[in-house]
Amino acid sequence: MNDLLLSISAGTVDWSRAQFALTAIYHWLFVPLTLGLALIMGIIETCYYRTGKTFWKDAARFWQKLFGINFAMGVATGIILEFEFGTNWSNYSWLVGDIFGAPLAVEGIVAFFLEATFVGVMFFGWNKVSRGFHLASTWLTGFGATISAWWILVANAWMQYPVGQAFNPDTMRNEMTSFAEVALSPFAVDKFFHTVISAWVIGAIFTVAVSCYLLYRKQRDARRAEADRRLAVQSIRIASIVGLTASLLAVHTGDSSAYMVAKAQPMKLAAMEALYDGGRGEGLTLVALVNPLEQPDYASGEEPAMKIAVPNMLSLLATRDLDGYVPGINDIIKGGYTQPDGTTAVPLAEKMERGRTAISALAHYREAKAGGDAAAAERHRKTLDENIRYFGYGYIDNAEQTVPFIPVCFWAFRVMVGLGMLFLLFFAVTTFLSFRKDVTRMRWLHVAGMGMLPLGYIASEAGWIVAEFGRQPWTIQDMLPTWAAVSDVGAGSVMLTFFVFLALFTLLLAVEISIMCKAVKHGPEYSGDGKGGC
Repeated sequence: MNDLLLSISAGTVDWSRAQFALTAIYHWLFVPLTLGLALIMGIIETCYYRTGKTFWKDAARFWQKLFGINFAMGVATGIILEFEFGTNWSNYSWLVGDIFGAPLAVEGIVAFFLEATFVGVMFFGWNKVSRGFHLASTWLTGFGATISAWWILVANAWMQYPVGQAFNPDTMRNEMTSFAEVALSPFAVDKFFHTVISAWVIGAIFTVAVSCYLLYRKQRDARRAEADRRLAVQSIRIASIVGLTASLLAVHTGDSSAYMVAKAQPMKLAAMEALYDGGRGEGLTLVALVNPLEQPDYASGEEPAMKIAVPNMLSLLATRDLDGYVPGINDIIKGGYTQPDGTTAVPLAEKMERGRTAISALAHYREAKAGGDAAAAERHRKTLDENIRYFGYGYIDNAEQTVPFIPVCFWAFRVMVGLGMLFLLFFAVTTFLSFRKDVTRMRWLHVAGMGMLPLGYIASEAGWIVAEFGRQPWTIQDMLPTWAAVSDVGAGSVMLTFFVFLALFTLLLAVEISIMCKAVKHGPEYSGDGKGGC
């Protein structure tokens, strides 16, 4: 493997990372809206099932049409994303394919087929199946999409917190030892709930934004304008309640996720906080003057300029103790502090040395096995087992390689949290106004509602940037750095496909936005007089 790494250029690594990031960013533009709208349209159709009023049927069909446009685009980008593991990340796929592929296989066999089956009934089953069966199909479509997200997030969480596996030196692969540990790891559970709940926020923002557009525009047909107003007001009420509830839950799940990051990925937390030298009773940074374009001189230990922090709050979030110890970047590199599990942190230099020992022991083990020397093989296997947890550090050359790009982590985290607080306030206001006031005449609210839509996507993408940038340089945390995971392909080939995908995804996004805007502009199809309430 070392010989292979020598032949892989830095350009290949960089372009492979860029291509995967491009695909993931575009894919995530579609996924949260799919998950969020699934909940909204399920609630609205439930109102139709309870009341039997055509108003709610028309509303459900309108939101389901928008759901369908988005759903189709999400499937297209998701398929390409999974294929990239085999094309650009073959070393990764070979090493951990037995583990990483399992949840993806379950996702394809169970979850995807579930949503693919019932989505047809949901779209084409109106007036062909009973109201109860159609309602079940709508909820099962959303449930299938959510379960699909569960298995994908399990796979991603395993990369951040690898459990339930062991390395087999005879096959040169990591093999699963416990499917339950992989599927139900605390990292996976926290990631799933935080991701899905944040998607509900996106769905609520989208629903409010579209409803505000329906209220804002001028309609020549008075009866249709009145029907649009009724549909928009009821949709705003439902979406505001969903958004407010989801925003509050996101605060809780975000706190749990941060606690897990502090335990399993302390370097990510240190980068998110621009915390260079840690200590007890650390404050949570609200804002600081971190240059967004260059890596700061963290080795100096000097705090970022104009730092404003909430005293002791970071220690509370990371350790559940106001006086808990939180390591900074330099502390993690130096080691020697007590970790959450009670063990002493190993210095980076020692990890690198033990990683190289593991790599050497693996090579000697395989040579001894090939030569039939069982005693030597057993000796080298023992050395390998003693140092295998540091195997990935054997490919690290210096401390700088283990520190993620601090400005991206720092600012993306604050964008995510700051906008999350804004959404919480926005939904509290819209919930109150939609039930107590006449929102049809509040032009400022209509403009604000439409303006929230791009902010929702920015917050969602910022969260994923924190999650993925923060674990650099690791493809698999502490196990496999990115430059050891890529395929041995030319940088030019990856660069070419990067721009092909950029053009293709941009075209797909433009097409979706165009179709979505036309559908929204056309508005709901009314089969009755548009009257009714839930």
